[in-house]
Amino acid sequence: MNTLLIVGHRRDWPYSIPGTKVVPARLYLSDPAYSNLPNTRVINLCRSYAYQTRGYYVAMLAEARDQFPVPSVKAIEDIESDSIIRRLAEHLDDLIASTLQNRDGIAFDLCCYFGRTDQCEYRHLAEQLFATLHIPLLRARFERGESGWRLCHVQALALRELGTNDTDAVMKALSGYLKGTVHSSGQPASRRPALAILHTPDNPVLPSNALAIEKFQEAAQALDMRAEIITLGDAQRVTEFDGLFIRDTTYIHHYTYQLAREASIAGLVVMDDPDSILKCNNKVYMTELLGRYHMPMPKSMLVQDDNADSIIATLGLPCVLKLPGGSFSIGVDRVYSKEELQSKLFDMLNTSEMILAQEYCPTEFDWRIGVLDRRPLFACKYYMAPGHWQIVNHAGCPDAEEGLAQALAISEVPDQVIHTAMQAANLIGDGFYGVDLKQRDGQCYIIEVNDNPNVDAGNEDGVLKDALYREVMGVFRKRIEARQERST
Repeated sequence: MNTLLIVGHRRDWPYSIPGTKVVPARLYLSDPAYSNLPNTRVINLCRSYAYQTRGYYVAMLAEARDQFPVPSVKAIEDIESDSIIRRLAEHLDDLIASTLQNRDGIAFDLCCYFGRTDQCEYRHLAEQLFATLHIPLLRARFERGESGWRLCHVQALALRELGTNDTDAVMKALSGYLKGTVHSSGQPASRRPALAILHTPDNPVLPSNALAIEKFQEAAQALDMRAEIITLGDAQRVTEFDGLFIRDTTYIHHYTYQLAREASIAGLVVMDDPDSILKCNNKVYMTELLGRYHMPMPKSMLVQDDNADSIIATLGLPCVLKLPGGSFSIGVDRVYSKEELQSKLFDMLNTSEMILAQEYCPTEFDWRIGVLDRRPLFACKYYMAPGHWQIVNHAGCPDAEEGLAQALAISEVPDQVIHTAMQAANLIGDGFYGVDLKQRDGQCYIIEVNDNPNVDAGNEDGVLKDALYREVMGVFRKRIEARQERST
């Protein structure tokens, strides 16, 4: 297996380890030579893993390239939440108690590098922390309470934060890690057939209207499942259920992702699952993934501050700029002039160290193909908002104006559209997706794959009617039963 050590700057890692190659993050993200390296492990030692930094995008693109990043995007997101960390580490409670039982004080910090520490009495604990959390360089804080010691917080460390002795320890730990294997932890089993539907009615943008939510509940009842609406305030109750159906708009670094991750760790059937949320909510990842598998899409380029000058030569004007985490047409701008391009770029690159630029492909409507459990479920034409170039016009916020939605039978949709949509969705997983495509000049182009797609009564259900809701609930029922069988 090839091993790349990705660093913020070459000076961050002055060592040489046989069988590895040190690559600056900027180069890894932009040089096509790193886009198609099979059987490659990516050790991400960037200065920060914060959302939309280069360290974050290294993990994101490594996954899109079918490489093996350490840490993964999921691991990076996990350490942002102390509650997720505590749930992940519940199986370590006995080990923590026995390891720290003789320590004095009320707090203790343990630094470990690739699951290793020079403190002999804590070596097994360090190994298990890494096996659970998969963070290369970390500081774990333990605190003593009335019930004893517990893990309270985990912080990823950067190479530049370490002293010379610690850097030498990292070198030795990494050398040892490269000769070993990565462990994984199991998942607890679910309990009984009950479904939580996460839906917050006062959110300004929601994937399902009130009538659709009622129809989902009715369909669950028809399949002998109990479906209960929960909101963010009920998050602590999620483990009472066997499944979680997210009908709030999902984002990374958001309660929707955190709740999906906690539910997944607890063994619930989650739709959409945290992996799908991570993949679908970042247009940088999506572009890299679709490009890797040669899927048709508008001419695109991933933009950093050092290649922004080539946008016009590559894509022409007008072109479209997209923030990686935008949704519902927010964070997407069309620019007509060099001056407008420079102004929008300045704002966007101050928000995210990478953005997406695409050629402008005007069409009367976009196709939306709903895909569930690797099967096409529904098809819609989404027309542009009146007098606007997008499906949703936010110029009048908070009262955004939307174009018409026209449902069609799957049999009425061109085979090319269905085939392309299915190929794209299957690259993400087996959840519930909405694939957006354009047709121009006899060609089909993927715009994006959305997790948590819209299902509004009167729109997407225009052909299937109540059968659409039964199909979704039927997948939940099937998956819950399968998990229960595996746990017995």
